[in-house]
Amino acid sequence: MKLALAGINHRTAPVEVREKLAFRKDEVPAALVNIRARGAKEALILSTCNRVEITAALGDGVSTDALLEALPSWDGLSLDAVRPYLYLLEETEAIRHIFRVASSLDSMIVGEPQILGQLKQAYVQARDQGAIGSVLDTVLTRAFSVAKRVRSETEIGRSAVSVGHAAVELAREIFGSLDKKRVLIIGAGKMSEAAVRHLVGAGTTEILITNRTPEHAAELARIFGGEVIAYESFHHRLAEVDITIASSAASEYVLDSETVRRAIDARRNQPMFFIDIAVPRCIQPDVNDVEHAFLYDIDDLQRLADRNLKARSEVARQAESIVEDEVSRLEARLRERDVSPMIVGLQQQLEDLRREVLERHRSRLGALTLEQEEALEALTRSIVSKIAHGPISEIRRYAALRRLDNDPWASDLMSAIRRMFQLRDR
Repeated sequence: MKLALAGINHRTAPVEVREKLAFRKDEVPAALVNIRARGAKEALILSTCNRVEITAALGDGVSTDALLEALPSWDGLSLDAVRPYLYLLEETEAIRHIFRVASSLDSMIVGEPQILGQLKQAYVQARDQGAIGSVLDTVLTRAFSVAKRVRSETEIGRSAVSVGHAAVELAREIFGSLDKKRVLIIGAGKMSEAAVRHLVGAGTTEILITNRTPEHAAELARIFGGEVIAYESFHHRLAEVDITIASSAASEYVLDSETVRRAIDARRNQPMFFIDIAVPRCIQPDVNDVEHAFLYDIDDLQRLADRNLKARSEVARQAESIVEDEVSRLEARLRERDVSPMIVGLQQQLEDLRREVLERHRSRLGALTLEQEEALEALTRSIVSKIAHGPISEIRRYAALRRLDNDPWASDLMSAIRRMFQLRDR
């Protein structure tokens, strides 16, 4: 099987493209079925605000393009229109990418911790759907270990800036002090919780929280001392707030330009600041055209991310070194697994020959004592082991150098050993 990955992220595609390809959680099971129907033996879908990626173990003869065909085509966005934004990775490059994603080296904010949890959730969902087999299980579980090693051996997690933190920093750049600003949080998920945590840290004391599920909003308000407002009526209180941070999972816009215009009129043209950190976006983009309204989406946080990356370049370099080391280790393990069936087959073939010859000549040996039987077994096993040592060492040596399925020389070597020892495919 071949490991392959297809996807887009915040570096290759703007948010208006990413949001059209994003999977909602309830859409993933059907998508996994679709991917496997196209020839993937195993599959996993990672869909976050910054990336949409499909990773799969493809059967023999299945092209990586099968993954592209499994991507959704929404809102009239064809596959041809998406291709310029896509990256396609195979084998080593796919492994390296997964390790970097898990370690938050490929994140908008290097060192942010959320992506590892999102990758673990994607793994669990795919596993529960029966889409995880030995290949993806090996790669993903190793990726989780790599992320742990990066965090324990470097300072990449120290003072890491999450998306929620970046949103608050952007608000502080616009307004300066936030201690007298009233903030509305739309949505009560993890990103909203992170945003509230940083708002409180920045001195904000007046926080309004709304969510489709009131209990979730109430829990967030209880933790941070915020006020819950009904989801159905938060538009009517919009004029009261200076800053709105939206992270709703709604499938449609929760705020449009007309609602914002009415709120600004009621505020007598006092400015309003909106940060939309949801993907798909939940604030209508033309809100930014409303006078005195300032709308930023998740791509606008890239400026803060770039600043963050420069400050953490040495830590990132250390983490990249760990990733490269772990990629080499996993490749060696996978190469060993590539040749294991052949090594087992050779050992079994020689063992069968040993037993056959012993049985054929046993009657000529007469009655043997227990000590003689044991000595005969040890002698013949030793001869077989010495015969097998040469070819097995050569198989392992060659496997340590390159992937067997990508090298014609390796293929010729394997074929020669099979012919010499009359090995059957196992």
